[in-house]
Amino acid sequence: MATIALTSGPGRFRIRTVSGITNIDRKTARRQATQAEIVDAAWSMVREDGLAGLSMRDLGRRVGMRAQSLYSYFASKTEIYDAMFLEGYRAFADWMAGAVSDERAASDPVAAARASVHAFVEFCTIDPVRYQLLFQRTIPGFTPSAESWAVATAAYGQTRDRLAAIGVRDQATLDLWTAVMTGITDQQISNDPGGTRWSQLVDRAVDLLLIDIRTHTNNESEQS
Repeated sequence: MATIALTSGPGRFRIRTVSGITNIDRKTARRQATQAEIVDAAWSMVREDGLAGLSMRDLGRRVGMRAQSLYSYFASKTEIYDAMFLEGYRAFADWMAGAVSDERAASDPVAAARASVHAFVEFCTIDPVRYQLLFQRTIPGFTPSAESWAVATAAYGQTRDRLAAIGVRDQATLDLWTAVMTGITDQQISNDPGGTRWSQLVDRAVDLLLIDIRTHTNNESEQS
């Protein structure tokens, strides 16, 4: 935070602003900006060539540095994938949170759940490569860091809570919902990229899942 100091001169006072930002803070800011630039360039590359096409040499060339210099910012290519994973899940969490207001979720949980499924499919289909990184095991041996996985887990919890409000309370039913969501997404990306052949089926799929919830709940009531 900046501070203001008064310095005297002949017959007057001058206001002098003293920056509270240290050299260490500026160095950290520059480093973070460079890391963000590298991650942005990595996203551009994988969207062009696929996740497996990420090359440290080509990435270095794209950001104007030698490949070896990249290791000053990321210890390995895996760390770059992890930074992308973290960024992707933060974007996903923001997207899903913005899809349905808390007020709507409270007043009409079924409509909120339906909107959430639409939002999930849209988020995934507009960026298939990001979808592959976040929701499929596309990169052999890649395991997200604890920090990145915590963001992913929180996003999953958001979906679980939204569905719990309409009666999805056991793991098997939650698994069924997520399987249908990703199934529609996979079909759309694989067989009709840029189209709506499968994404337009979201409402019908949700209607079937809602019937399953009612059937499952009634069966449980009869057995109890």
